[in-house]
Amino acid sequence: MQNDLIHSPLDLYRLTREDILSLENKKDKSADNLLQAIETSKGNDLYRLLFALGIRHIGQKAAKLLANTFHTLDAVAAAKEEDIAAIEGFGTIMAQSTAAYFALDESRKLVKEVRQLGINTVDLSPPVTAAEDSPFFGKTFVITGTLPHYKRTEAAAVIESLGGKVASSVSKKTDYVLAGEEAGSKLTKAQTLGITILDEAVFEEMRKTAQRGEETP
Repeated sequence: MQNDLIHSPLDLYRLTREDILSLENKKDKSADNLLQAIETSKGNDLYRLLFALGIRHIGQKAAKLLANTFHTLDAVAAAKEEDIAAIEGFGTIMAQSTAAYFALDESRKLVKEVRQLGINTVDLSPPVTAAEDSPFFGKTFVITGTLPHYKRTEAAAVIESLGGKVASSVSKKTDYVLAGEEAGSKLTKAQTLGITILDEAVFEEMRKTAQRGEETP
């Protein structure tokens, strides 16, 4: 930026070897390494691109939900606010923010430039292969509190790998709440709504059942 080589993040993808070598203390190897890293980043999954756009209220988890739901950047950009709001785990404000971002002329221009630069714009997540009789398949989980042996991200990965979905808030659409210590308001709301509460021991039994391919006990 100080050398007037880039003015936006996308300009990184327009850098040439000569541009980099013109910078102070940049040698052939470091230039090649930087160019290789930039080229490799073109193949990142769609959710990483959506997260990197810096859409207000859209973190990495929300970006994954967008990518998994709409599958392409063009589809996300064209999605209506009500379609985005219908995603489990999305709130009205998040949907409004996403729709408003892609309604901007500069955002539409950015989408076009991303495609022209050869940056991946499709969801690369592997299809769910869990059996339909898995206790996780098609079920929505909310994780709250501190679990004895899992980080929340690890528990979420297990759920998603076995065909389930993870939401950030409890609603009538929630099937299970996995609750640890100091679960707080999410646990209280789940109890009010009559949602099934799981502790880690029961969750582990469900995981083992799903991975054995047996029917839910």
